[in-house]
Amino acid sequence: MPSGSYKVLSNERISNDNMWVMKVAGDFKPAAGQFFMLRAWDKYPVLSRPISVHDIGDGYIAFMYRVVGEGTEILSRLTKGDDITLAGPYGNGFPLDLKGKIALIGGGMGVAPLLWTAKQLNKPDVYLGFREEVLLEDEYKAAAGKLVTKIGGTILDDVDYDAYDYVFACGPLGMERALANMARGHKAKVYVSLEKHMACGMGACLVCSCSTTKGNKKVCKDGPVFLADEVLFDEL
Repeated sequence: MPSGSYKVLSNERISNDNMWVMKVAGDFKPAAGQFFMLRAWDKYPVLSRPISVHDIGDGYIAFMYRVVGEGTEILSRLTKGDDITLAGPYGNGFPLDLKGKIALIGGGMGVAPLLWTAKQLNKPDVYLGFREEVLLEDEYKAAAGKLVTKIGGTILDDVDYDAYDYVFACGPLGMERALANMARGHKAKVYVSLEKHMACGMGACLVCSCSTTKGNKKVCKDGPVFLADEVLFDEL
């Protein structure tokens, strides 16, 4: 569907640390790992909020987000029937045409896009790290061949990087940097979905530039998914 105004179907708080899942009515076909720019206000805040696709169902798209500022606070106050503007989908998602065994790794808000990603693959193994509590365990388990969860610590220690051909990961920058280092020299080729502040979502504003071995790239347009070996993590 094109960018435009849609109706909220539901908006549910799912954790003690203010994480929510919002469902919006419509027939959407984004790629796994893409994102939309969400807006439910007029002039202020100035910028829309980039939020990755959490799930797709019959007649709806779902977004998982955490309330961290004025924009997401406004989103959390939306209820069934309210209007919301979606622009997108934007970005390049995870490569789904790869041959071999794939693992998905998520930490913090990085777990959000991995449910829809898992549903596009053939039951990948899924590793999820949470800060306080495991979220949506049944949903992830249904989409995974194996689901491993951890509260606190690092989920990276639970992964055998020689057991997989590819790893798709999303999470805090520190987690992705550590993953790139841990997987180096092992069998798995790692793809990471980077989290960066964005203003336009289309690559025009340069807010989300990142350093790679192939020069400066725009996370919103060239990513958010990159090969980990190409990202210069120490310059982000």
